[in-house]
Amino acid sequence: MEVLTLTIAAARAHPPMTFSCVSAARGQYLLDLLAQVPDPRRRRGRRHTLASVLAVGIAAVVAGSRSFTAIGQWAADAGDQVLDALGATRGAAEESTFRRAFAALDAGRLDAVLGAWLWTRAVRVSGRLVIAVDGKTVRGAKREGGKAPHLVAALAHGAGAVLGQVAVAARSNEIPAVRDLLRAFTDLTGAVITMDAFHTQTGTAELVVGRGADYVMTVKGNMPGLYRRLKKLPWAQIPAVSTVTTGHGRRTRRTIKVASAPAWTGFTGAAQVAQLRRTVTRRGKKTVEVVYLVTSADGRASDPATLASWVRGHWHIENRLHWVRDVTYQEDKSLVRTGNAPRVMTTLRNLAISLLRLDGHHNIAAANRHHARDPQRTLALLQTA
Repeated sequence: MEVLTLTIAAARAHPPMTFSCVSAARGQYLLDLLAQVPDPRRRRGRRHTLASVLAVGIAAVVAGSRSFTAIGQWAADAGDQVLDALGATRGAAEESTFRRAFAALDAGRLDAVLGAWLWTRAVRVSGRLVIAVDGKTVRGAKREGGKAPHLVAALAHGAGAVLGQVAVAARSNEIPAVRDLLRAFTDLTGAVITMDAFHTQTGTAELVVGRGADYVMTVKGNMPGLYRRLKKLPWAQIPAVSTVTTGHGRRTRRTIKVASAPAWTGFTGAAQVAQLRRTVTRRGKKTVEVVYLVTSADGRASDPATLASWVRGHWHIENRLHWVRDVTYQEDKSLVRTGNAPRVMTTLRNLAISLLRLDGHHNIAAANRHHARDPQRTLALLQTA
């Protein structure tokens, strides 16, 4: 597992700049970061540097490219000025260059470099960095007779920036991969980690607290004993905090009740437990879901409304990242399957989505089209990130 220490230090030394003080310097900084990824290709016959190949690939994906063919076409149309700024001083690389380079390079190192860069640009919510962790299978990359790669990502609430990504080892599951991802961050002090019910594990809770962070874990039917005990707490005697939202033809009421954590929860550092009730009314039909939470954040750090917002924000990793990769970039239909290329392409999609979110775009498909119409817009985005 690649650690982020060196790359975070390098990223912190280069804070974001405005476009007025920029251009070549910021473009060169991006190339310097990408140069930390070792080039696996033979020196003989190598025409384009790996950093320039990656930079052009990133720019093309920001403009909506979904395949190696599309990346090659974007490069051919970008123009010499844009290519020079991205380090491609010898002209546009062909599709086969991107295919071979991405299949062979160290995908873990690339994730570490780009994740550390985005870490320094993440927005803190209520003074704390809140991180959602969840995994997704790249279904289109399934090889004949093999499994599709499964990748676990960490997304900053609010900012929508991907701070890190690891691959789930063959014949394993997300649980150890999530722990590897959390260990890779050099400093989680003060952060809040939100996870779904699958990751409600005592070992993960111990790791998070040991790193100086707080966890928010969901308890559902996969932990029946704990679920039953939490359900029996005297929730009727505890005051509730509710919010109501409307949209997409439905009305949603979220009600949360919070209590001190009993000693029998068994989770290291557990400070509070909560009951979260979600009532959705659509076309006169009402559905109710009740889940329970365990968190190490105490009442001073997280009042009921804050805790509810963290839980709601966790699902941004589904609808602001995984959904966008599937629908906008059609990841599950991708035919990229060779070597490390599927993971590298996912990394570039994560970066493109992150950069566009940080630039204020809410509709990623529209942002892709906006940048596709003029390569200079894409260059400006990379130079001011």
